[in-house]
Amino acid sequence: MSMEKLEYIVPCHFGLEAVLKREITDLGYEIVSVEDGRITFAGDAQALCRANIFLRSAERVLIKVGSFHAETFEELFQGTKSLAWEAYIPRDGKFWVAKAASIKSKLFSPSDIQSIMKKAMVERMKSVYRVDWFEESGASYPVRVFLMKDEVTVGLDTTGESLHKRGYRKLTAKAPIAENLAAALIMLTPWRGNRILVDPFCGSGTIPIEAAMMAAHMAPGMNRSFLAEEWSHIADRKCWYRAADEADAMVDTAVETDIQGYDIDDKMVSIARDNAKLAGVDHMIHFQRRAVEQLSHPKKYGFIITNPPYGERLEDKQNLPGLYHTIGERYMALDSWSMYLITAYEQAETAIGKKADKNRKIYNGMMKTYFYQYMGPKPNGSGR
Repeated sequence: MSMEKLEYIVPCHFGLEAVLKREITDLGYEIVSVEDGRITFAGDAQALCRANIFLRSAERVLIKVGSFHAETFEELFQGTKSLAWEAYIPRDGKFWVAKAASIKSKLFSPSDIQSIMKKAMVERMKSVYRVDWFEESGASYPVRVFLMKDEVTVGLDTTGESLHKRGYRKLTAKAPIAENLAAALIMLTPWRGNRILVDPFCGSGTIPIEAAMMAAHMAPGMNRSFLAEEWSHIADRKCWYRAADEADAMVDTAVETDIQGYDIDDKMVSIARDNAKLAGVDHMIHFQRRAVEQLSHPKKYGFIITNPPYGERLEDKQNLPGLYHTIGERYMALDSWSMYLITAYEQAETAIGKKADKNRKIYNGMMKTYFYQYMGPKPNGSGR
């Protein structure tokens, strides 16, 4: 089987498909299909390395092994067995079905799907490798499978630990925002690295840090490793070195920024500083203990991008109208600013006192959140 052109499946948060699609296109690859929560694209072996290192909004990168229709466990078994596993998994490979997700399909028990597919893979590889027993002492090849309307799509996970784990977040806030979600939200706004950005509820610093990394053109996966680095028969060491060199060459940490992160909790502020230092962007962000009541800025045309509290705990619920009212007040007092906030609080606009220009539904795990977008005027003729 030729490794020249592979298909890759890239899952993302529901509602962020457009962002990921643009990222993949910007890397120079051709989109094959866009579905809810995942994008399939075509690329060579080098694409595997580049997608893992460069994509900011993705969850992981899977090699598409194949797809087939299955309404019974027998069809699932035969369909799985008919896939060319030996093209990907060597004789000593450690392989298992790490995750099965089923929507609107007759087969829906994840554990049954997982064990039947594993049996089918073993059967297939027994006949190819002419062995009865697999040591599974080599590299890891976790399989992920999606069933949608009885269509089974099978992928090999090249990433390992989810891509939102950039390697800089050692400690987190109570309800942290995932790094890939934070990055995607920033990419949904017109903010660029030379504009002002304030996050008044910065928690462990994720939004300001992701913004600073974008401003400095730092690839999100530069400082971590990936499962497929062991898969030298698919993408050799040179592929990974080339992608890493490409990432290194792009970095510019001398860029001038005005990025600020505020939080009411002192401990959070110091955690955010530590995380920024680990990410290599601490010199680009100003973190400070400051309550939202004190939010102000002398300049025009700035951006607020934030993930305010939305009352996960019952005792916080009663404070929400007041908190969002304050957010609204402070925002209106800023001259010509834009505000983008993600929250699960359904009454956010009412409490803020102004209807958002745009509102986008994004699923954060199983939780429905809203990305409220208040667009300020564009800076006129300032060339910014």
